[in-house]
Amino acid sequence: MKKTKTKAQNPHDKFFKDTFSNPLVTRDFIENYLPESILKMVDLSELEIQNGSHVDEELSELFSDMLFRTKINQRDGYLYFLFEHKSYPDRMVALQLLTYMVRIWNRNVNKKLDTHIPMIIPMVLCHGETKWKINPMFSDLILDFDILPKEVKQMIPDYRYLLYDLSQFSDEDIKGNAELMIALSVARDIFKKSGEEFLETIFKAAEALAELDEKETGLEYFETCMRYILTSGPKLTKEQFNTVIRELVLTYKEGSEVTMTLAEVLREEGFEEGIEKGKKDSLSDLAINRLSKKFGIMPAEYQRKIAELDLKMMELLNYEIDNFSIIEDVKKFLAL
Repeated sequence: MKKTKTKAQNPHDKFFKDTFSNPLVTRDFIENYLPESILKMVDLSELEIQNGSHVDEELSELFSDMLFRTKINQRDGYLYFLFEHKSYPDRMVALQLLTYMVRIWNRNVNKKLDTHIPMIIPMVLCHGETKWKINPMFSDLILDFDILPKEVKQMIPDYRYLLYDLSQFSDEDIKGNAELMIALSVARDIFKKSGEEFLETIFKAAEALAELDEKETGLEYFETCMRYILTSGPKLTKEQFNTVIRELVLTYKEGSEVTMTLAEVLREEGFEEGIEKGKKDSLSDLAINRLSKKFGIMPAEYQRKIAELDLKMMELLNYEIDNFSIIEDVKKFLAL
């Protein structure tokens, strides 16, 4: 796994963009969540991601966005995703969304040649702690809009956006292939679950990705999820982190290695919250547990020697355990 420098991009933004930059995931979402009457108008074979963001820089901690060009009703059009990362609903999202849509239109219209603007289908995905109780209509922002005279209503722009409140999704509501289901589950749980509760989310993600035919793709996405969880999710205690590693060693060994490496990388990048500093202790406990399962309870002298190893040797020990056939191999490694 390559070590990269910390970016200004916030973890929520990075997670959603890393996920939906995969056209198969985006297509999977559209096929499963777009209303049928709209879906039949969208040509998914023409789906093409567009570079750049239309969100104001000062709001980039609260919103992420992605734009996809495609054919809608056999004409050029766009699917626009706005991801909201607030812990509470914002009534003004309809105004912000309209602002971004106007920017898209302005950037894509050649004023000398074009006589029409392309269709944009706006979608808002929110995953805060509070249930979204806001009507997803622009006109809802205007007091007493419903009782205004028809002639006045005609002077006011109005539109509806598609709303997906992930915080209210049950497990049964989450549909699609492995990567999409994991993404929606992690996004749903990131603000809602405690560290202990989040372990189940991690284990389900590991189980699903370990079974993918494309092993490298699954491992890369597991790293994406774990980076997001460790930087933005509930703080994991040392024991909870150890539990994650022990379980992954048994069910998804590659995932355990990625997680331990990632924890170290994140510390170097300055991310402390959500990660306990005791990686060495975690590796020591892991090695002793694995050796005990293989050869029986480790003598106190062996345990003490393992605890004294430096981090590099501790990692090497965990790597070599599978190659040990008798307990003398352990003794030889520890130079006892």
